[in-house]
Amino acid sequence: MPMVITKLDATDRPRWTELWRCYLEFYNTTLPGSQYDLTWSRIMASGPVRGLAARSDGRLVGIVHYLFHDSGWTAEPVCYLQDLFVENATRGTGAGRALIEAVAVQARAAGSPRLYWMTQEGNVTARLLYDRLAKAPGFVRYDYPLG
Repeated sequence: MPMVITKLDATDRPRWTELWRCYLEFYNTTLPGSQYDLTWSRIMASGPVRGLAARSDGRLVGIVHYLFHDSGWTAEPVCYLQDLFVENATRGTGAGRALIEAVAVQARAAGSPRLYWMTQEGNVTARLLYDRLAKAPGFVRYDYPLG
């Protein structure tokens, strides 16, 4: 069965919550339920944070969150792919690639000059895919503690 990419819809909330939790666990992160609610409401509001679903045989097997933001380097907003997760059993079937390519379609349609994302250096499995699709420009990310 081919992978189908759709927008996330209200009926996806329970499965999205499972996948989002697995994604956060992968990065050794936990968030309060209120943040799940806020993130979901942002996706459903069709605002800056958007979400797509990968479906196999009608079942939600992967998610991606992305957003557009202004840049000091371009006149048009750039597209940031913020979160990408595919359930373990579905990895290697093209779901991750299909989600990235679906975001690329949205970025092109919006006239965005760039689509970018980050991952941890040790995320070897994902980087095998990313290295086939995109170029890593060599930047290192720093997080300054504000709180």
